[in-house]
Amino acid sequence: MADRLYVASLEPRAGRSLVTLGLMELLTRRLGTVGYWRPIVPSSSEPDHRIELIRRRYSLGAAPRELFAFGADEVADATAEGRSDEVFKVILERARAIEERFPFVLYDGTDYTGSSAALEFEVNARIATDLAAPVLALVNGAERSTDDVVDGVRIARESLLAEGCTVAATIVNRVRPGQLEEVRSEVAAFASESPVWAVPEVPELSMPTVREILDELDADQLAGSTVDLDREVSSVKIAAMSLPNVLSHLEDGSLVIVPGDRPDVIVGALASRLATTYPNIAALVLTGGFSLQPAVEQLIEGLADVPIPILAVPSDTYTTARRVAATPAVIRASSERKIATAVTTFEEHVDTAELERRIEVSRTDRVTPLMFEYELVQRARSDRKHIVLPEGEDERVLRAAELLTRRNVVELTLLGEPERVRARADAAGVDLSDLRIVDPAESDRLEEFASRYAALREHKGVTHEFALETMLDVSYFGTMMVHEGLADGMVSGAAHTTQHTIRPAFEIIRTAPGVSVVSSVFLMLLADRVLVYGDCAVNPEPDAEALADIAISSAETAENFGIEARVAMLSYSTGESGKGRAVEEVRRATELVRERRPDLEVDGPIQYDAAVDASVGEAKLPGSNVAGRATVFIFPDLNTGNNTYKAVQRSSGATAIGPVLQGLNKPVNDLSRGCLVDDIVNTVTITAVQAQAS
Repeated sequence: MADRLYVASLEPRAGRSLVTLGLMELLTRRLGTVGYWRPIVPSSSEPDHRIELIRRRYSLGAAPRELFAFGADEVADATAEGRSDEVFKVILERARAIEERFPFVLYDGTDYTGSSAALEFEVNARIATDLAAPVLALVNGAERSTDDVVDGVRIARESLLAEGCTVAATIVNRVRPGQLEEVRSEVAAFASESPVWAVPEVPELSMPTVREILDELDADQLAGSTVDLDREVSSVKIAAMSLPNVLSHLEDGSLVIVPGDRPDVIVGALASRLATTYPNIAALVLTGGFSLQPAVEQLIEGLADVPIPILAVPSDTYTTARRVAATPAVIRASSERKIATAVTTFEEHVDTAELERRIEVSRTDRVTPLMFEYELVQRARSDRKHIVLPEGEDERVLRAAELLTRRNVVELTLLGEPERVRARADAAGVDLSDLRIVDPAESDRLEEFASRYAALREHKGVTHEFALETMLDVSYFGTMMVHEGLADGMVSGAAHTTQHTIRPAFEIIRTAPGVSVVSSVFLMLLADRVLVYGDCAVNPEPDAEALADIAISSAETAENFGIEARVAMLSYSTGESGKGRAVEEVRRATELVRERRPDLEVDGPIQYDAAVDASVGEAKLPGSNVAGRATVFIFPDLNTGNNTYKAVQRSSGATAIGPVLQGLNKPVNDLSRGCLVDDIVNTVTITAVQAQAS
């Protein structure tokens, strides 16, 4: 039988998505796989946004219809026909079936969208009691006085207890930030019975995105990037005035609604988005079903990059504005910024360790990608390091920087011309208000760095003039920041080649004591474990000495990331079965590892199947502690390693994090030029963890 928790609120708009996300993150990082189920959703015929969010983000492997029992409409019909007991029996039956599949199930109660509050409360209380599930009570603190909040907490707890429920904890959500400490002080009186936590209102989570408005209006997108559809809309402006007056009313994040036959306002709004002297609006909505005038259409087509989404609807301006105002703000699986904000807010204001104790969550031995990534973030947060990102004008880097800042993972410095960096960030709707931006050409460290570089490379004939020019290169400037202790690590490569990223590190930071070869690993996040592959990115044809060095460095990297190192020295034969120069190199490398690190579990030559599969390992290399249990895989050459990691990544759906460089005095890591925002976030987090150990 699974462990379980039931989330119940006594009123609508209590911010359930934030709480549900926080709970799923907490549970998933402990258990790997967590069930999520809603007994009753608002409608049996319409998609439930929270089910879609949780199903996609946590890869539940279930169809939406499997994740709820009834729609509120079906329950209302059954109640009217006197079949309410039948409803509860079906809910209990289906809930037990879900519990057979998962070690823990999070039950998400009703949303108070239809029936009376009293009726919905009774339904939630009865379901929780039938399931013997402890309840997390959720109280809406929005726009309430402290006394009202305290009354809400007392009523919620007393009502649930009166119905026979066990209250595990209470969360007061959406409290005004300025009221937070007062609320915490007042609700502390309830803590002797069970914990009460207060979580502040986060305005951004209540803002719909341009995409949500597009969907609500069923609008056509005439121009602009689909990426910009995920920007939040902070206000709505109806452009019914002359252009100068419209411009004076614009604000950051505004959605501008304008009749489609007002070319002056359309062009003016576009121009405002291109100018640094005006706020950055989120989108334009053209009403009335008018076609763009040919001259305006030609202008838009001639823009290399239309700076905002331009949407069109057939409805009039009043109707459109009313529908926009009614658009709900929904956190979707693609809403990375909102998810990061919600999860970070939950973790900052809820004592997750105490909550785990209250619901008796035990850690599993399995390690899923989400669990591993979470542990990385937690380690990085525990001792925040300063990472420099040289590619400050790359939009992916900017988006990653914003996510890392929202998650409070690291301190960051972006390199680039500040005005250009901020312009790119504004165009992408990225908030860089908490980030430091440094232009190497304007830095008061430029002369100092040039002198240091000239001294380091004097044996290569580097002059001060050459060094000064070299330090204008963002990769060299960032590397010197790391060398001089002004940053703890560097991540680059989104817009530069691997050589451009790592050459400065070779010249300035250099290898760590006892290491002769700088190499790399990929952290391969499989469905239930994490493996380390090396070297898949740096050394084309390492000899036995280099292979041994790579193996030792890779084992140390694995252990630094909490992976027990069992090293497989890979070849095309296992044990003594094969001969040839390549096999002998691996055999000699294995012996060198044993000599240098007798404490390491290492075996080789060994084939991949024998290293990863217990039955094959026992047959081919009986008695080995590594065969069938390997966690660190050392490939004989770059060709084999690079092809293998990509094959495993693409064929198994594994997440490949890397390449992670190892062997340097201080951490510098390279990105692929095709990297995604998530890749940058992971690599920066890994670099921070490496910096903690250096």
